[in-house]
Amino acid sequence: MIKNRFPKLLTLSAVALLAGCSLIPVHERPAAPIAATYPAYGGPAVTASADASPASSVAWQDFFADSELKRLIGLSLANNRDLRVAVLNIEQARAQYQIRRADQLPTVNGVFSGSRTPTASGGINSLYNVGLAVTAYELDFFGRVSSLKEAALGQYLATQEGRKTAQISLIAALANTYLSLLADEELLDITRQTLATREDSMKLSKLRFDNGVTSELDYRQAESLAEAARVAYAQQQRQRALDLNALTLLVGQPLPEWSADLAPPAGPRAPLVQAQPMADVPAGLPSELLTHRPDIRQAEQLLLASNANIGAARAAFFPRIALTVGAGSASGQLSGLLKGGSWGWTIAPQLVLPIFDAGRNQAGLDSARVGRDIAIAQYEKAIQTAFREVADALATRATLADQLGAQQRQATAEATRFKLSDLRYQNGISSYLDLLDAQRSLFSARQAVVQTRLAQLQSQVTLYKTLGGGWKEPAESLDAPAAPRP
Repeated sequence: MIKNRFPKLLTLSAVALLAGCSLIPVHERPAAPIAATYPAYGGPAVTASADASPASSVAWQDFFADSELKRLIGLSLANNRDLRVAVLNIEQARAQYQIRRADQLPTVNGVFSGSRTPTASGGINSLYNVGLAVTAYELDFFGRVSSLKEAALGQYLATQEGRKTAQISLIAALANTYLSLLADEELLDITRQTLATREDSMKLSKLRFDNGVTSELDYRQAESLAEAARVAYAQQQRQRALDLNALTLLVGQPLPEWSADLAPPAGPRAPLVQAQPMADVPAGLPSELLTHRPDIRQAEQLLLASNANIGAARAAFFPRIALTVGAGSASGQLSGLLKGGSWGWTIAPQLVLPIFDAGRNQAGLDSARVGRDIAIAQYEKAIQTAFREVADALATRATLADQLGAQQRQATAEATRFKLSDLRYQNGISSYLDLLDAQRSLFSARQAVVQTRLAQLQSQVTLYKTLGGGWKEPAESLDAPAAPRP
């Protein structure tokens, strides 16, 4: 078996030696394991018009209209530590790529050496050398070094895409937290109003009870509702503090203008239900995710890197040719190093042909192939995850509009019901229990309107994020390619 393989190996080696080659497998992008269109929710599937700009081309400065939110996003991009780590990961990967790229060129070192050895006659022999040396420079006939360089390049480009993903996630998280903080303030305002109303009702019920007009039951019911409002008020205060802490962490620095008290930082704000802080973006087609989502491009770069590792593993089966070259001066005395006639040079090529390695090279190739299969699965999973995130965001957007309209109408009906119940109670037509029930329902309905509007606004942010928005390609200044390779 060895005799049959040896001539074939020599033939392949000779061809590669003469022409130079790359043993990296040809990359073919795996088919996207997703549907051609997004599911339809209550109507035909949403597609982009011919002149609509995809979310990935809409800068976050244009997507968000709230000036305070844009200011906070700018601060977070400058100070957030997670984003800073992502940027530093790019620098580290770039340095590793430059190391691999430098392996393709010989390393020239200045060398000085000296030795003194005793002789049999009792004397001492001295030898001094000075010059330039290239040690074990690998002639990359079979593409091992270039394959490793391609793998490092894939890792480097993947970190660049990872940085974009980190920025998109940061912007979306900050926007959602900011909207939650606005909702907290509006819910606190609703709770303060409700608490004041219930305290007035409790005082009135206490007065009527003390004068024997009503029973203690009415008074205790009013007292219970007032305490329930205090509970809700404390919960809203705690939630606002937690959201403010989260916002501070995302921004990366203290926010003195956002005090921990209940007052807004710049005076009263418009109700959240009236806010229109974001532009609408089209969903487009699922196939566009492959080029618009940096996390998918990151997975593809890692796939390319694993593909290049196969080329390096294949090259290990072929001879490795190394070259050691030296040029300089040698003399028995230091003073004679730079004199004429002491100069010389040496060249020492070396060819190493793998014959028996106990299966090490084959195991390395098997490992590289499995690594590529893992990268393919991760790439396909990234596509499927992106498709699911966009589909979820579209479903949320399609249903929340109807839900918000219904809850606004419910809140209006509950407000009217409360007024009528109060009139009926004042005129002795209905019981105090009916009035308290109407008051409780109105409070819940007003809270639900704010919470649904918050969910609607956050779904717009989420859709923008899942479509790859929040990052706009800057002009690249790096010497390595920055765009994903085909």
